[in-house]
Amino acid sequence: MSDNTPNNEPVPNSGASAGDVPPTPPAPPTAPPAPPTAPPAAPTAPPAAPQAPQEPASQAPAPGAPYAAPAPNYAAPAPAYSAPATVPGKTLGIVGLIVSIIFPISLIGLILSIVALVQSKKAKASNIPAVIGIIIGVIGVIVGIVILVSIFALAGTGVEAVEACLSGAESAEIFGQTLSCSEILEQY
Repeated sequence: MSDNTPNNEPVPNSGASAGDVPPTPPAPPTAPPAPPTAPPAAPTAPPAAPQAPQEPASQAPAPGAPYAAPAPNYAAPAPAYSAPATVPGKTLGIVGLIVSIIFPISLIGLILSIVALVQSKKAKASNIPAVIGIIIGVIGVIVGIVILVSIFALAGTGVEAVEACLSGAESAEIFGQTLSCSEILEQY
């Protein structure tokens, strides 16, 4: 036999010599193990899955009952921060507002603000900078028109006085003042 276990079977005596030891009888079976004196420990259970928070029990624990610590509350994690969705036309509305404030190009600011407001309305969102840009743009355009008309009117008056002086007049009237042609020709 190739294994190392003792062989308790009798071996036939095939020409045994006088000094050989007779085979030993098989050992009696051993007694079953003694029952343990303490109750066996309960197998540990794997950790329970997270549970939703429960309402506290209205009854107090029975006297003599072991204290049971409340189970930790494994609530769902808070959602990750996400940036608010941008309103279409919001940036263009801000640009339109800024450009509307600049007097010579307030017409461009008015146009940009109108485009921004239309984009926001399509997305059903409000765009306060675009509305303010439209208001300031309209005021800027009106003031610009008034200034341009005044400049052209003043220029027209000055041109008429110069033409009068060049045609042989001694004096001309500009804005209610009578000036000599030599003064008018020096200024213009």
